Amino acid sequence: MPVRKLKEFLDREKIKYVSIVHSTAYTAQEVAASAHITGKELAKTVIVRLDGEMAMTVLPANRKIVLQDLREVTGSDQVKFATEDEFKQRFPDCETGAMPPFGNLYGMEVYVAESLTRNEEIAFNAGSHTEVIKLAYVDFERLARPKVVSFTT
Repeated sequence: MPVRKLKEFLDREKIKYVSIVHSTAYTAQEVAASAHITGKELAKTVIVRLDGEMAMTVLPANRKIVLQDLREVTGSDQVKFATEDEFKQRFPDCETGAMPPFGNLYGMEVYVAESLTRNEEIAFNAGSHTEVIKLAYVDFERLARPKVVSFTT
């Protein structure tokens, strides 16, 4: 079960969360619609390569990454999207493309879009294409310790 590691982590940290099971959905906008969450509230996880090192970016489902902005805020010379083949081995307990935004569980830096910090809650894929976890943004920030930067449009 893909979501077990995440739920065990949240339970161990005594985090209150809601699990929302929905019909199978693959894109962030499909997940938002299926789980009845706005694209602004749903966070999508996108894996990038910063000077060759994989990193996790977390942004609202209704936004897109501006690579040039990400390059500037991270101080990286080279920024590009990682391919599924490059990152799927890093997330053995997740369905490809449904990674939760906790890079700390997978040995990765996490960069969160500044716009998400204004939300009281954050919802995200729980490691599968059929379940979303929703919790307080402050709890996400405390656990994931992301670097808050502006890199979306």
